[in-house]
Amino acid sequence: MSLRSPDPTPWTRAGSDAWVARATRAIPGGVHSPVRACKSVGGQPLYFSHGAGAHLWDVDGQRYVDWCQSWGPLLLGHAHADVVRAVCDAAPRGLSYGACHPAEVELAELIASAFPGAEMTRLMSSGTEAVMTALRLARGATGRPLLVKFEGGYHGHSDGLLVKAGSGLVTGAQPGADASSAGIPAEIAALTVSLPFADLGAVDALFAAHGERIAAVIIEPLPANNGLLVQTPAFLHGLRSVCDRFGTLLVLDEVISGFRLHFGGYGALHGVRADLTTLGKIVGGGMPIGALTGPARLLELLAPAGPVYQAGTLSGNPVSVAAGLATLRILRDQPDVYARATEVAARLCDRLDAGGLPWLRATRVGSIVWPYFAEGPLPDRADTIAPPAVERYNRMYAAVLRAGHYLPPSAYEVMFASAAHELAHADDLARTLLDAAS
Repeated sequence: MSLRSPDPTPWTRAGSDAWVARATRAIPGGVHSPVRACKSVGGQPLYFSHGAGAHLWDVDGQRYVDWCQSWGPLLLGHAHADVVRAVCDAAPRGLSYGACHPAEVELAELIASAFPGAEMTRLMSSGTEAVMTALRLARGATGRPLLVKFEGGYHGHSDGLLVKAGSGLVTGAQPGADASSAGIPAEIAALTVSLPFADLGAVDALFAAHGERIAAVIIEPLPANNGLLVQTPAFLHGLRSVCDRFGTLLVLDEVISGFRLHFGGYGALHGVRADLTTLGKIVGGGMPIGALTGPARLLELLAPAGPVYQAGTLSGNPVSVAAGLATLRILRDQPDVYARATEVAARLCDRLDAGGLPWLRATRVGSIVWPYFAEGPLPDRADTIAPPAVERYNRMYAAVLRAGHYLPPSAYEVMFASAAHELAHADDLARTLLDAAS
């Protein structure tokens, strides 16, 4: 463990195992979110006690370089001083109001300012809730029932979107005939059509047959929940074009990509106009949050201004808003944060490329990295992910963990570099992966 202080004590998970045993008696499956169960990598969850910067410490006192960063929100790293200070300033004034306060207005304004065409923002408590709201709003605005998503795209766990979905469903679900989860009536699943990524022909054919009934197309413009399935700008612009022809709304799910690569969304980098944009993760600075932003003509259809109902007791929570404001102001005023995180991600990919194993590689966009351990073309669709890539990742995972690097516990999940990571962390992870592969 070259990044740790020399320590003769062997790696242990005795403390974590004790918590696992206790958790299985108190929590369904022992976890509060399925991917944390670590089943696909053949292990059990680690239990962590604290994090700082690029690192996490487990309950046995062992330190890890954290490449998950809470699945993306922590672009500044764990417990960034300015974000913690904002939270500590807000908390004594009240953990929740269930009422209006000035900071929620400031955050709504700041978010909308970063997205072309956006004029208003509705805050809520999770990305799942933001997507639910966006699609109800799309149906309310168009009067149409059908939704279109893409195979392997994950947009939260609401009933209508768990159809051929990604994220933890790839490794942990028990699929039904149409939906990726039990408990979803066939009638609801039937209102969502799932198409393959990177196939405008399939999109055009569906719209030719049913375009007048399609309320919205939803897509992660940078799909990062079932591998990093980078789509071409032509495909994204093609979706915009077909939506315009049929009066369908284009919803860009930027819960992961929003504010991750620059101060704004991924769609805007390619000039793709969204009708509605869903957000989460970074806009809460590590605290629970969701947001929907877009033009006033659509957002004012939400209650109480309009007929589309959405509500939430904890929406605009003052502590989450404080963390989000602190984070977004840093990203707005210190753009070098993006450069630092991207440099670390690029260094890791470069070191793997130089390692001499053609299959040991990673693909990235900005600071988002996906270890893809197979040769051949990089996938842009879920059905083109090579089984050996998954098998190799799963086989190597335990050795990498013991060497002091915490990777996502699924070969289908992406890694996130932060501004708190150092080039030495990337170098050490590349060496560790090369050792594990040999």
